[in-house]
Amino acid sequence: MINREDVFKYTQNKYKVEPDYPWEKHSNFAALRHKDSGKWFGLIMDITEDKLGINANKKINVLNVKVRKEMIGSLRELENVFPAYHMDKNNWVSIVLDYTENLDDIKGLIEESYELTS
Repeated sequence: MINREDVFKYTQNKYKVEPDYPWEKHSNFAALRHKDSGKWFGLIMDITEDKLGINANKKINVLNVKVRKEMIGSLRELENVFPAYHMDKNNWVSIVLDYTENLDDIKGLIEESYELTS
């Protein structure tokens, strides 16, 4: 299982990006933004599993990233990837960090999201 701090360290080292917390009501939701444009390439949220269609109410950490449309179908076949919560489901997916064993498993998706949102 990886945690949000693992993702924050990776994006800080790779892109010199620190998370920001744009919502007072959801103070634990962290946006990862491009420094120049302010566009998001990632959003980390703690939500309950039922928000992703899982028949449970345990709180989990998810990372939303933008992916190429042609990859969405195959990505959603993975046990830790779901249609994006609170984002455009045609272009974004939610990765359950609590179900992801290794940061290396999602680095490529973070990098792709960064490039797609440039």
